[in-house]
Amino acid sequence: MIGIVDYGAGNIFSLQSAIKRNRISCGIIQRPEDFQLYTSFIVPGVGHARHAMEQLESRGLLHELKATTKPVLGVCLGMQLLTLFSEESSSNLLGHIPLNTLGFKGKIKRKVPHMGWNIVDQKKSSQLFKDVPNNSYFYFVHSYFVEVHESYTTSISEHEVEFSSSIEKDNFFGVQFHPEKSGALGEQLLVNFSKL
Repeated sequence: MIGIVDYGAGNIFSLQSAIKRNRISCGIIQRPEDFQLYTSFIVPGVGHARHAMEQLESRGLLHELKATTKPVLGVCLGMQLLTLFSEESSSNLLGHIPLNTLGFKGKIKRKVPHMGWNIVDQKKSSQLFKDVPNNSYFYFVHSYFVEVHESYTTSISEHEVEFSSSIEKDNFFGVQFHPEKSGALGEQLLVNFSKL
């Protein structure tokens, strides 16, 4: 059963709808004790890194996310929160995956935010992408990105610069795109996560 972490970020209900469409049990985590009810967790995200960290802490959810050994999937900002540091307001993050989150602005000439459908090029075998063809399109909306590292990056995409479109380490997984907005293949990824 998947618990979706509610720290005031957007897209919780569209994510919940996509999960339920695939007959996967899920619920919303709003208190620390709620973590005991679920076998895996999704950290969604639309918003600002520092504000997200402050909300996780003020709601008592930060310690549980730092300590869990159950599977965790970060989506968009939720993926960035798994890294060490974000250039967005110079924010320290959860630090589960030793990479940095950087801003597109000042590094590229193309439009920011990066918004719309883009190719996801799988560089490593990952359980998340079971039955998902390589170089499939997924839907992105973001102004910050996670740097590429061969040890943790499982797929890359490009918006003038290459960035990690998915990362993983141990029980922590992240996708920069929105699976809940990416049609059948996005929902397949959510199904795959539910089976970890």
